Amino acid sequence: MRIIAKIVKRLLGLVVLAVVALFGWLYFAPPELIRVGSGYSAKIVCSNVFVAGRDANEVLAVDVQAPGHPLLKLMRVSVDKNRGTVSAGLLGFLGKSIAVFRDGLGCASVPDGDVGKARRTAIHVEPSATRQDALWPEGERVEASQNPEVVKIVDDAAMTGAGMRAVVVVKNGRVVAERYGEGFSARTPLLGWSMTKTVNAAMVGTLVKNGKMAMTNQGLFAPWKADGRAAISLADMMAMSSGLEFNEDYGDVADVTRMLYLEPDMAGFAEAKPLTGEVGKVFSYSSGTAVMLSRLWQDAVGDKAKALTWPRTALFEPLGMHSAVLETDEQGTFVGSSYLYATAHDWARLGQFLLQGGVWNGNQILPAGFVDWMREPASASKVYSKGQLWIEAPGDEENPGAGVAAGLPKDTYWMEGHDGQTVAIIPSEQLVVVRLGLTPAKLGYRPQTMVGALVKALR
Repeated sequence: MRIIAKIVKRLLGLVVLAVVALFGWLYFAPPELIRVGSGYSAKIVCSNVFVAGRDANEVLAVDVQAPGHPLLKLMRVSVDKNRGTVSAGLLGFLGKSIAVFRDGLGCASVPDGDVGKARRTAIHVEPSATRQDALWPEGERVEASQNPEVVKIVDDAAMTGAGMRAVVVVKNGRVVAERYGEGFSARTPLLGWSMTKTVNAAMVGTLVKNGKMAMTNQGLFAPWKADGRAAISLADMMAMSSGLEFNEDYGDVADVTRMLYLEPDMAGFAEAKPLTGEVGKVFSYSSGTAVMLSRLWQDAVGDKAKALTWPRTALFEPLGMHSAVLETDEQGTFVGSSYLYATAHDWARLGQFLLQGGVWNGNQILPAGFVDWMREPASASKVYSKGQLWIEAPGDEENPGAGVAAGLPKDTYWMEGHDGQTVAIIPSEQLVVVRLGLTPAKLGYRPQTMVGALVKALR
C-alpha cells in the first residue's frame, strides 16, 4: 500500500507541476489565438460601453461570446470607467489585452500595453445639438408611413432577420419606417464593421476633390518604390486589386485578426505585405488595404491633428451625422476597414448622401461623378465596385446578377458589414434601406428579400 501511495503522490505531484507549468506558459507566453480573443473582447466591450453606452456584461455575453469562437466563452473583462479602459483575458488573467477610450476617437486596442501613448491620440469634440423636432434628415423626427404593406414588412421578424437591432427605410429623402430591437433605439450608435470601408472611400473622395489625391497616384508608400509594388495605384487599392498578400479569414489567427488585435501599427503591418498577384488583375478583399487607404488620406491632409478631425469636419458634421465615431489604432491611423459607430439614422444619412451623388444641402462634398465612379464594377470583379461598395447583396457575392434575378432594380448597390450590417441604395427608386444587427452569416439571413418587398410596397 505504501508503494501505491507513493506512486499516487508522485503522479499527483506531476499533475500539479504540469498544471502550474501550463498556467505559467499561458500567462507569460500566451498563444496568439488567446491574445486575439482577449484583444477582440476588450475592444468590442470598450467601444460598446464608452461609445454606445451599453452594459459591459451584456456586451460580453451577447456580442462577444454568443456568436463567436468557443474560446471567447472563457474570456472575462474588467472595466475601469474612471481610466476609460477595458482589460480582458482568458479566465480574466491569461493572455490579457487592453483597450482604451479616447475623446472623439472611440476605443483603440493597445497590443503593446502602452496605454499612455494610445491616450495621446485624442481630439476635442464640441457636442453638436441635433434638432429633435425637425424632420429627418434635418433633425431626428420621423413621420412613419401609414402604408400597411410597409408596416407588415418591417414588423415581420423573418424579413428583418434574427438579431436585428435597427431597420430604417428612407423613401424620397424621408424616413418612412423604422424598427429597433430590444434594448436599442434611434439613439444607439451601432458598429458598421466593413460598411466603414465605404465611408473610408468617401474620405478619399474629399481629398480628391481638393486636389490632394488622385486615383492614378503610384509609389504610394516609400518601401514600395523599390519593387513591384510601385505599380500599385490608388485606384487599384480602392478596387481591392492591389495584388498584395492578405488573409481575410476571421476564424483563426490570420492577417486580418493579427492586424486588428495584435499590431499597434495596423497600416505598417499591411504595408509590409508582399505581392502575390498581378497588380490590377486579381480581386482580393482586404481589410489591410482599407487601413492603408486611411493612412494615405491622412497623410494627404498633411497635418496629423487636422487629419484626426477630418472625418468629422469634412463629412460627419456637414451631413448631420453627430453620433458618428470613427476609431483609430494605437498609432492614430483610422481603422477604415471596420470601426465606425453611428446611429441607424446616421447610417441612413450616409446612404442618402451616396444616393444624392455626394451632394448634401446643395453642397458638392465629393467630386462630381465620384459616386458614379465608386459604383462601377471593378475590372477584376463583377460583384465588387471600384470604390469600396458591393454590386451584389450578401450571399450573392459569388453570383453576378443574382440581385436582378431576384427582382431588385439593376442599379441597387450595397454597403456590407460583418454579421448582418447592410445599407441598400437604389437611386431609381429613391430608396435607402438600413439594416443593422448581430446576425452571424451561418444563419443565412438575406436582407435583399426585405429590400425587394419594400421596393414593391413603396412604388
